[in-house]
Amino acid sequence: MDIPDGAAKKPTAVPDAMSEQEAAFEARIAADGRIEPQDWMPAAYRKTLVRQISQHAHSEIVGMLPEGNWISRAPSLKRKAILIAKVQDEGGHGLYLYSAAETLGTGRDEMLEGLHSGKAKYSSIFNYPTLNWADVGVIGWLVDGAAIMNQVPLCRCSYGPYARAMIRVCKEESFHQRQGYEALLVMMKGTEEQKAMVQDAVNRYWWKCLAMFGPPDADSPHSAQGMRWGIKRISNDDLRQKFIDATVPQAKVLGVTLPDPDLKWNEARGHYDYGQIDWDEFWNTVAGNGPCNKERLATRVKAHNDGQWVRDAALAYAHKQQERAIKEAA
Repeated sequence: MDIPDGAAKKPTAVPDAMSEQEAAFEARIAADGRIEPQDWMPAAYRKTLVRQISQHAHSEIVGMLPEGNWISRAPSLKRKAILIAKVQDEGGHGLYLYSAAETLGTGRDEMLEGLHSGKAKYSSIFNYPTLNWADVGVIGWLVDGAAIMNQVPLCRCSYGPYARAMIRVCKEESFHQRQGYEALLVMMKGTEEQKAMVQDAVNRYWWKCLAMFGPPDADSPHSAQGMRWGIKRISNDDLRQKFIDATVPQAKVLGVTLPDPDLKWNEARGHYDYGQIDWDEFWNTVAGNGPCNKERLATRVKAHNDGQWVRDAALAYAHKQQERAIKEAA
């Protein structure tokens, strides 16, 4: 039927020009090319990048808090200088990443508002208490080690500004990992009490670090699309396995035991088998429950300003140790 002049016409579902733009985008992704800020990109691609890069930036900034609170408590001037430099690096990483996210049209104020309101997520590993100096070393060795395993593939991310920012971030994180490991090596050559501190810190952080790679691939809501777009290069499960395979030999040299009785070399697979992660705790944490609820950030910042948070955590830990000793003696 003919449409009368002046009558509203239904728009086509997808304009021809948009189809050409989308085809050009997909062709560049398929060719392993880079998408730059001035290039056309699907709205979902942009949204995914903003979510991932801003969460990454938030994690770098929040990650300054537990270590920054130990600067005044470092055991020597050398360790203090190293820790100051590391905390400064983490702040720089956050700035690089916020800048990368801004190229996608999202303002820094908007991203920070999401962080402060609890709407935006960040790595929950930084909401667990750092009880003693060994924790600072373990954060360098295991937490930064897991971060590096996650971040090195991002140097090949399909979005140019993110990929370029990650080159420097990974170089500095690699140094942080070695610095943390060296600090633990020194402690493991010390007193029995120092060795026990290191082992206790490893016991508390190991499973949390394995959860840093995200849920199993089958339960990950964003992994498949992220890999198709070239934002993510290696799956959660494969990254977790690479981290375990690399860390077990380091633990042997260090002289600590990783707290997993199922951790054994599988000759047929050519990898280490490992036990079951508590995914209920992981999803509770992601949902804002448990040790890192949405109200925690503001109270934690205040607590770190006056040091009370660490003192309270250390006191609670001492009470638990005392109760354990009483039970063992009974």
